[in-house]
Amino acid sequence: MKATIERAAFFKSLNHVQSVVERRNTIPILSNILIQASGSVLSLTATDLDIEIIETAQASIMQESAFTVSAHTLYDIVRKLPEGAQIQLDYSEENARLALSAGRSRFQLPCLPAQDFPALSVEDLSIQFDVSSQDLIRLIDQTKFAISTEETRYYLNGIYLHAETGGDAPLLRAVATDGHRLARVQTPLPAGAADMPGVIVPRKAVLELRRLLDDAEGDVHLSVSEAKIRFDVNGTILTSKLIDGAFPDYSRVIPVDNDKVLTVEGRDLAQGVDRVATISTEKSRAIKLSLDDGRMTLAVNNPESGSASEELSVDYASSAMEIGFNSKYLLDILGQIDGSVAKFIFADASSPTIISDAEDTQGHALFVLMPMRV
Repeated sequence: MKATIERAAFFKSLNHVQSVVERRNTIPILSNILIQASGSVLSLTATDLDIEIIETAQASIMQESAFTVSAHTLYDIVRKLPEGAQIQLDYSEENARLALSAGRSRFQLPCLPAQDFPALSVEDLSIQFDVSSQDLIRLIDQTKFAISTEETRYYLNGIYLHAETGGDAPLLRAVATDGHRLARVQTPLPAGAADMPGVIVPRKAVLELRRLLDDAEGDVHLSVSEAKIRFDVNGTILTSKLIDGAFPDYSRVIPVDNDKVLTVEGRDLAQGVDRVATISTEKSRAIKLSLDDGRMTLAVNNPESGSASEELSVDYASSAMEIGFNSKYLLDILGQIDGSVAKFIFADASSPTIISDAEDTQGHALFVLMPMRV
């Protein structure tokens, strides 16, 4: 293969695909990316056997061929080349080497055969629909913080994406929970998505998709089956296996009888929590909220490092109560409030609390936070 490609285009494509490749692999070829040259297009493919990403870039191709080469080595080389450089790629099948040159720089990289590169099998992805890239960004950004990292509860290690057609308006919902907090974000159901199965998209696939969406414009095309999901982001194809498990009935976690309503400037509360939590223990990060008429007091009492408190003006007219939260979890949720005012709906000190954006009258995002003893 002989090809010439502009450094910026090559680097952008490599940046997308190399992040799928694990740094340590027991199977050598999984450390490589597959490069295929055909027509005027260079196609780059990476996989970890659970996720596959295919990216294309325009290039001047003199001789067509395919080979695999170390993803991270190639990425690091191209990253360090000067901007505007023209990169020449010359693959020799005879000695299984890639000669890469740009300006006065020359590199020789060992390659493995393209035919040994594993392909992610794809069955019938029969459910297909388009979602606005901005809607998809919001669904991911406002739920990913609540994805569980506990491997024993593997069915919580992703975002549960499903169609909700039982209400007044059909919705596409994204839900994530780790048992301590829950995030439910929704958007109007796209045309063609009504019959999609409820699927759990793994954490790694979610994070890789989010990286691609930074450069996305317009709609993202989704293809879904019972076992896999595929995203077409402006021509970059990300395919992932789904988590094979049943997501719990999250609706049972969302309280319906909470009656104590509090509204507060979200930014003021977040800054206050952050200040007071400075002396909380690293393990529990516990913070106590004391609520009274028009007032909230944040307090932390740590036998080792002292105590702290801060008072905030709030809109609260229910009976006085005290409730404890993990300050990090509370800050994570407050960070997802788009508007200036956060709304809390409490029941009592031992029951889940609902948190939302007071300005979100359509109920696009809802968060549930479990209390803790303080």
